[in-house]
Amino acid sequence: MTSLESIPETLGITAPLVLKGGVHWLEPGVMTVRELAASMNALQARFITITAYQLPHDEGFRLEYHWDLGGQLLGFPFVLAGNSIDSIYDLCEAVDWIEREIHEGFAIDFLGRTYEPLLLRQGDTPGVNLREEVK
Repeated sequence: MTSLESIPETLGITAPLVLKGGVHWLEPGVMTVRELAASMNALQARFITITAYQLPHDEGFRLEYHWDLGGQLLGFPFVLAGNSIDSIYDLCEAVDWIEREIHEGFAIDFLGRTYEPLLLRQGDTPGVNLREEVK
């Protein structure tokens, strides 16, 4: 098993791990979300969830991908300037439900996949959780 301290080097990332709130955070740098998922699979890490945040002032979104590696929580933040990112569903089936929920809640498109609606009623559009900026 890969040691926690060697994760940045294993992933080819120069940023150090930062422990905050019980999660070991690592900035992915130029690594794409699909490269991250493939690497986590190779390390036999277990996908946990994605947390989505709408950034203020129309700055886009932050998606935090959470993985478990040998009982240690790893977090990888991705900031989106727009409203799309590649799907990792074909690499990690456990991501199915959360990608669909984020799509419906924040109107973020996970490219390369299709999905059935989860919660939206007929006539609703994705983005039900988006906030309007207070002027």
